[in-house]
Amino acid sequence: MSVKRDYYEVLGLSKGADASSIKKAYRKLAKKYHPDTNQGDKQAEKKFKEVTEAYTVLSDPEKKKMYDQFGHAAFDQGASGNPFGRGASGNPFSGGSYQRTYTNGNGGYQEYHFESGNMDDMFGDIFGDLFGRGKYEGEGEQFRGFQGFRGYEQQRDAKGEDLHAEISVTFEEAVFGCDKMFTLREPNGQGTSKTLQVHIPAGIDTGKSIRLRGKGMAGMNGAENGDLFLKVNVGAKAGYERKGSDVYTTVFVPYTTAVFGGEAKVQTLYGDVLCKIGKGTQSGTKIRLRGKGIVSMKNPDVRGDQYVTVQIEVPKYLDPEAEQKLREFENMCVKSGAENRKSA
Repeated sequence: MSVKRDYYEVLGLSKGADASSIKKAYRKLAKKYHPDTNQGDKQAEKKFKEVTEAYTVLSDPEKKKMYDQFGHAAFDQGASGNPFGRGASGNPFSGGSYQRTYTNGNGGYQEYHFESGNMDDMFGDIFGDLFGRGKYEGEGEQFRGFQGFRGYEQQRDAKGEDLHAEISVTFEEAVFGCDKMFTLREPNGQGTSKTLQVHIPAGIDTGKSIRLRGKGMAGMNGAENGDLFLKVNVGAKAGYERKGSDVYTTVFVPYTTAVFGGEAKVQTLYGDVLCKIGKGTQSGTKIRLRGKGIVSMKNPDVRGDQYVTVQIEVPKYLDPEAEQKLREFENMCVKSGAENRKSA
């Protein structure tokens, strides 16, 4: 019968190493020798069992204390002060040892799990994607342990990868919303594509993304698919400038309307409206049309405003009579201005 190696030596540590060093050493060695990464390697399997046994003792304060004092003899059957006395001879974990056979397609493999060794936490850190968790029963007790490594054909279920793409919409489609067909080239290297229907919500702006749940890459082993994120690019509309939920436009009014006052027809996203133009309106004057902007995505009952800048149109051509009248008006303005300056 071979003599057991010192547990500290197995983990490559000096006697009396602290808990942090023990855990760190075990993680490194368990990852190195784990059967799922060394399939068919009996020596690695043996090493894995050895470091697991060493860690299970040294990671438990009470067992470590007994081992530091008595060595392996502390766990021999019938040894004085053995806190793990019930169970098989020579088994340092006979007070709560469990055994299960695992298969990975290349033959059987046995591994021991121990009630007090914190193995779940340790393997959860190291092999999160290689193991499942479950409950095992042994000697009338129930405890949490590993279901065993699953092999390449039995990897843990994993959600599919998310995909990202862009979609272009017109100004009107972004303002009012619509359902739009979208063709996506699948990233499988075979040039295949699929056509999807996407709902464009009213009020969306450039740079916003639409999420299509489950339209990304397929999940593994029946897990849910990834999602598709579509980044929106909104086209321009002649005569309109968008700033958030507000829109900005320009209205051109005749010179006479600006002088005498009147009305001007203004185009909005929801139809034409008549705006009052006051007497003496100057170019650059802004008119605010409440609620004629773009709907809010957060609250469909709220809309932005439309701001209309007045631009006075100067006539390019005047007939002789109109020109004469305008000259007379100009002279009157000059004369009136001079009299006002004298009286000031």
